[in-house]
Amino acid sequence: MPDKSATVLGFDFGTYWIGVAVGQTLTRQATPLPAVRNKDWESIARLIETWQPRHLLVGLPLSMNGADQEMTARAKRFGRQLHGRFGIETSMVDERLTTREAHQIATEQGRYRSKPEIDSLAAALITESWLENSASA
Repeated sequence: MPDKSATVLGFDFGTYWIGVAVGQTLTRQATPLPAVRNKDWESIARLIETWQPRHLLVGLPLSMNGADQEMTARAKRFGRQLHGRFGIETSMVDERLTTREAHQIATEQGRYRSKPEIDSLAAALITESWLENSASA
């Protein structure tokens, strides 16, 4: 279980964009941050320096039946790279339906969101899912 009050960063890994969100274990809420381009390690390092997270989360893309899909191995590799580069505990989090939910939220808010904004909204949903599950563990 995470510390009572700690910051976490969540990532929604994608081929071109990586959605990013910051979350708090105390409030169990997450806020989308600007997405970064895939392989932009400088921007990721700046995010980690700025937010000082205790834990990193990476969305794990699985098919609806829970099986690995094309992006699963890439997301796992990204998670291993995060841990290796920054030495921060990193967890993979089931991200099924988060992008669809992010699109639905954007539609309900009545405004268009770019692909990077949708990715970061999905990262916030992934982060909140982990925060909720870790609080009840």
